[in-house]
Amino acid sequence: MGADAASLSAELFDKEITNFSIDSRSVDAGELFFALSQEDYARAGFNGTFADAHAFIADALGRGAIAAVARVDRVRDDERLQALADRLILVDDAIAALQTLARGVYEAWGKTVVGITGSAGKTTAKEMTAHVLGATGRRILKSERNYNNGLGLPLSVLQMVRQGRSPEQFDVAVLEMGMSSPTHEIRRLCDITPPDIGVELMVAPVHLEYLGSIENIAAAKAELIEGLKPGGTAVLNADDEWVIKMRDKHRGPIITFGIDRESDVTATEIETAHLGQVKFRLKTPLGESPAALSMSGRHNLMNALAAAAVATCLQIPPQPIAGALRQVKPPGMRGETLDFAAGFSVVDDSYNSNPRSLISMVRTITEAGGARKRRIVIAGEMLELGSDEARLHRQAGDEIARTGVDVLWGIRGLAAEIIAGARAAGLTTTRFFDSSLEAAAAILDEVKEGDLILVKGSRGVATDKIVTALRGRFDLAGAGESV
Repeated sequence: MGADAASLSAELFDKEITNFSIDSRSVDAGELFFALSQEDYARAGFNGTFADAHAFIADALGRGAIAAVARVDRVRDDERLQALADRLILVDDAIAALQTLARGVYEAWGKTVVGITGSAGKTTAKEMTAHVLGATGRRILKSERNYNNGLGLPLSVLQMVRQGRSPEQFDVAVLEMGMSSPTHEIRRLCDITPPDIGVELMVAPVHLEYLGSIENIAAAKAELIEGLKPGGTAVLNADDEWVIKMRDKHRGPIITFGIDRESDVTATEIETAHLGQVKFRLKTPLGESPAALSMSGRHNLMNALAAAAVATCLQIPPQPIAGALRQVKPPGMRGETLDFAAGFSVVDDSYNSNPRSLISMVRTITEAGGARKRRIVIAGEMLELGSDEARLHRQAGDEIARTGVDVLWGIRGLAAEIIAGARAAGLTTTRFFDSSLEAAAAILDEVKEGDLILVKGSRGVATDKIVTALRGRFDLAGAGESV
């Protein structure tokens, strides 16, 4: 960070920074505001066009920010910003400055980093891993929400020094590492916090619009393994053909997890008959234990095995791992089962979607739905699938129809191809809606006692509005009970 110290107010150096912000609208007193610009975003590999936050520096300072980090070239040519020079830290690139600051905090801390990546499941696996490690006495820093890019990861690391905290209060950092473009995003994240343990969940056709092929996605995800610390451990999904190939990229310790193929950490005696619960026997190199997960689906079981593999790397035996997994709850909009007093249930998986995760969730409700009258799938358009997007949507519809669901609704754009694929496979009880709001209005009159409804779609389609509408009209089971 190349601040022009001579221009800064002397009293600034006596003030304590309480937090760090990149959004002037949410700045609080005592924070340091980073003014990001299009050049910063482009260099850091972000897709899209972004507002220049230098226009909001005065607002941030007015809200109580101690100072702002700004590009020197922006300030040089702006008289209004020059008038604020005594509260500006001048740099060449504000995102690089944020990342450099986080790297400095990491280096001063110097303890174990767990990096988690995958085409789906990162947030759930991160939450499970953090919960398991925390339940065994370790003090955990974890990525906030799904903060997994060149801004979110450094902001997560800086939690160590915000609001009076210090790095000594944390033993392990569990960090998501994501990517959406072919610009070596994960490699840069590993430069900020080199992982001691790197977890590869899966490789699936997401972000094809920017990456072009599944091979390119696999190569981008493999940057986590390539970026491990010397002697670091690679945790690989043995059931994923793209992931298991990554073992050739690592000369250090490797631990595998999986169900179908021989793995170091695995599950046997799997029971999935009840929605919202998976029972299994957890087996690790340190022993085995009966276990249960209060979540549905094979994909969530795989996330649990990934968390168990990380714990195994830290020499935690299976019994406390199993005990911790019993207490795990799904993050919001990621497979949460909602039972309504009117006698129907909703699986809210509305945070995101891709062809692989969609089919996995559909199979979950068909296999674990019990004695349901109808199984309804509400599937939103899946974004960033590239030039093959129409075929992938149609193929998903074909596969959904073959699972035996009773009703299929498609929401927005290319979800029409999901409907077309399902109808071609023989499913006639289908509808298409131009928006989630239209579907939300329709489901209120359609839902019946005994229904099991899956709601899933890419974040930009906002299928969560359907769940919100149902919760607005109908009470959850037990909502009126007193304790």
